[in-house]
Amino acid sequence: MARVLTLSESAAKRVQEIVTHDKTAQGKMLRLTVNGGGCSGFSYAFSFDDAVSDEDLVFESFGTKFVVDDTSLDLLDGSEIDYVQELIGASFQIKNPNATASCGCGTSFSI
Repeated sequence: MARVLTLSESAAKRVQEIVTHDKTAQGKMLRLTVNGGGCSGFSYAFSFDDAVSDEDLVFESFGTKFVVDDTSLDLLDGSEIDYVQELIGASFQIKNPNATASCGCGTSFSI
């Protein structure tokens, strides 16, 4: 069965804005990785990358390409990356159906 990872429309638009206006991100794709650590066991990390390795999978939502490594995708399968603007600030957020718990800031989770 195919593993899935998607960007919401608002996240895709925000990535496109960053790639268009930030010279260090131009020509690059959003990369999402999962690292060990954080207050709940695993933590999400975002970066921009122009390299794709054999262990990476490239996805596209709303015309925006993004990349994740195979190991991270095991923990992210079925997730949606969203971009949320709230009164206290704006951020990318992960809606991860595999997470059984997460920290208050939303950057770490456990399975």
